[in-house]
Amino acid sequence: MTLSLPVDPPRARSLTRVVTEMSAALDGRSEWFAPARSAIVWVLDGLGVHNLSARAGHARFLSEARMKKDVARTVFPSTTAAALTSLLTGALPGEHGIVGYRARVPGTDDVVNLLRGWDTDGLPPEFQRAAPLSATLGRPFFAVSRNEYAGTGFTAATLGDAAFHGADDLDERVSLAADLAAQHPGSLIYLYAPDLDAVGHKRGWESDEWVAVLERVDAAARTLSKSLDRGTGVVVTSDHGMIDVPRHRHLLLEEGDELLDGVRLIGGEPRMLHLYTQPGAEEAVLARWLEAEASRSWVFSRAELEASGLVGRIDAEVEARIGDVIVAARAGIAYYDDRLADKAPQKMIGQHGSLTDEERIVPLIRLGAFAGA
Repeated sequence: MTLSLPVDPPRARSLTRVVTEMSAALDGRSEWFAPARSAIVWVLDGLGVHNLSARAGHARFLSEARMKKDVARTVFPSTTAAALTSLLTGALPGEHGIVGYRARVPGTDDVVNLLRGWDTDGLPPEFQRAAPLSATLGRPFFAVSRNEYAGTGFTAATLGDAAFHGADDLDERVSLAADLAAQHPGSLIYLYAPDLDAVGHKRGWESDEWVAVLERVDAAARTLSKSLDRGTGVVVTSDHGMIDVPRHRHLLLEEGDELLDGVRLIGGEPRMLHLYTQPGAEEAVLARWLEAEASRSWVFSRAELEASGLVGRIDAEVEARIGDVIVAARAGIAYYDDRLADKAPQKMIGQHGSLTDEERIVPLIRLGAFAGA
C-alpha cells in the first residue's frame, strides 16, 4: 500500500543539527549562526511555535526576538525522550533507539518508560546507542538543570560526562548558565527548563496557569539577554509543541475492543501508539486500524515508517523497539488503554508525540552573539 506521511520541507532545519551548528559557530563556520565565543542552548520543554505565537502578548520578549525563519522541526515521535536524545546526540530515533515515551525491550514483553526506565527498570547505558555530543565535539560541555535530574540514567545516556550544575529555581539556572558561558570560552551549555511542559500536561497550554509560567519564562529570557557576556550566543528552542486534548476527546481501548485483537503490547503514548502484534497478526491489525482510524490518525507499519525517513535508518537492534503498527493522531484526540488499572494518565490535558505542525515545529530563537544573523 502507499502511505502519505507528512514530509519536512527540503530546507527545514532539524533539531538534530542545533548543537553541532552551535559548536561550529564557536569556530566561525556555522551555516546557521553567527560566530560566538561560547554558546547556550536553552530548551523550553513543551513550547511549540504555535503555542508561542498564540500567546505572543504574554511573551513579548521572545516573540519580538524571534524572526520568521527562526523555527526548527523536532523529531518523530515528538516527545521529550526521543527529542532530547536527538538534540544531544545529533542522531535520529531510528539510530539512537529512544523511539518514544514507552517502548518494548526486544526479546521481552516489557514496555518501559524511556525517561525513567534506566533507574526503575534497569535499562543498560548502551540502550541509548549514539554517542553524546558532549563526548564527540571536543569542547567543554555543561548541563544546567533541576537537581532532580543529576545522576539519572537518562541524563547519563544523553549528556555523558558533561559537567552537571543543578538549580531548582528557573532564574538561578539562567544566571548559572550565563556565568558558565562567560567563564569558559569555547564551551557549550545545555540549559533545561521543564516548567511549561509540566503545567501544560496538568492544566493544558491554554490555561491561565500555563500563561503565568510563560510570562515568567519570558522575563527570564529578557534578563538572560541583558546579562550575557558579549561573546555568548544563545539559542532558545524546544523538544516539542503541545495541544490540549480534553477528556471527551479521549478514545478508550477497552476489553473486547476489536482494535485490540492481535495486539500483544501497547507502547508509545496517547497521541503516538506503538502496537506490538501477536506473531503473524501485523497485517490484520494494520488493516483493522486503518479502517477504523485512518480518518483521524496516520496508521502505518514499521517498514513504512523507515521508508518515510522520519526516524532515519532503523538500526537492526532498534527495530523491535518500534511497533509493528504505529498510530499517530492527526485530529485532536488521544488513545488510552482503559484496561490498565492506573487511570491517572487520563487526567493529562496537554499532549504531544504525533506528526502535526503544532507538535513538531519549535522555535529557534537567537539571542546575544547569535541575534540578528
